[in-house]
This record gives sequence, C-alpha cells and structure tokens, in this order.
Amino acid sequence: MGIDTGPETGLERKFARFGEALEVEDGHVISGYASLFGDVDQGNDVVEAGAYANSLKALSAKGTKVKMLWQHDPTQPIGIWDEVREDAKGLWVKGRLLDNVAKGREAAVLIEAGAIDGLSIGYRTTKATKNSKGQRLLKELELWEVSLVTFPMLPSARVAGKSEETDLDRSLRDMAAVFAGARADLARR
Repeated sequence: MGIDTGPETGLERKFARFGEALEVEDGHVISGYASLFGDVDQGNDVVEAGAYANSLKALSAKGTKVKMLWQHDPTQPIGIWDEVREDAKGLWVKGRLLDNVAKGREAAVLIEAGAIDGLSIGYRTTKATKNSKGQRLLKELELWEVSLVTFPMLPSARVAGKSEETDLDRSLRDMAAVFAGARADLARR
C-alpha cells in the first residue's frame, strides 16, 4: 500500500493489489479486498483490524454508501459498492459496475482483459500511532471511496472476481472496438 495525501482536502489514498484476483460476476459484479490488515504498504503504513468499523457504522447510520470511483477521480463514479465490510483479513467490497456509464463499461473490459486489477481506498486518518519500526499504525480511518486503479500501492489489493460476460457485454465490447478503429482511421486522415 502507498499513500497519497490530497493537499486541499487532506484525503489520503491507499493503493492495493492483493494476491487474490478481483472477482467479476455476471459481467458487472465485482468483489475483492480493498485493504488487508497487518500488511506494511509502500508508504510504511499498517492498517489495523477494526480501523474501518466506526466509519462503516456512521455511513450506515446516515444511509450513505462508500463511493466506487475510477482512478480516484470524484467526477468519474463507475458503479455502486453494495457491500463494504471488515472481516478477519481486511476490508472486503462487492459492487456493480454501471454498464450505462462509459467508464463502467471500459472498466469491465479492462478487468476482463487483465489490464486493471487494483483496488485503492480514499480515506482520512482519524487515529494513528507509530511503532518502534517507524511504521504508522492506522487504528481508525474515515472511508470515503474505493477506486478501481491501474497501479495500487499495496501490491496485494486486487479485484478477486468478475461475473461471466453477458451477450450485452460482448456487444458493447465489440461496438467499442469498432468505434476505436473508426477513431484511429479518422486520426490518420
């Protein structure tokens, strides 16, 4: 995991790619771990078990959800996280890519091809300490979003599954290829 702090908001990001693959079902349902407890990331941080509990409880009480974004861009929501929960291993997410959103369709194709498999969290640290190794121990985080990303900073944070491709998915992929070819032809002229 690595860290990137947005200067104007104080929002931090952890990029993760986990040993298990991103799961995709029915062409648009994805699931995987966005954060693993106890792993030292590239920013020398360790997320502790329970770090997300208060944030998830607060989101539930407000009736709001963690956002699914493309590459941490708040102007590019690409789906809905239907389940976000902590288990003994880390922060597990399951959601749906929106196939009526261009980036959602693009994300599905990129995941299917293996070009994208990273998950990354956007959060604010509310409680942290340092250990004797100089590592920051993240005890409580305010979770804002989980993004699909190209380069996660925690090499083990990955999409674990993807549903099978539907006829609509194949048609949209084929159509996207035709449009890409046409754009390339126009660019050459």
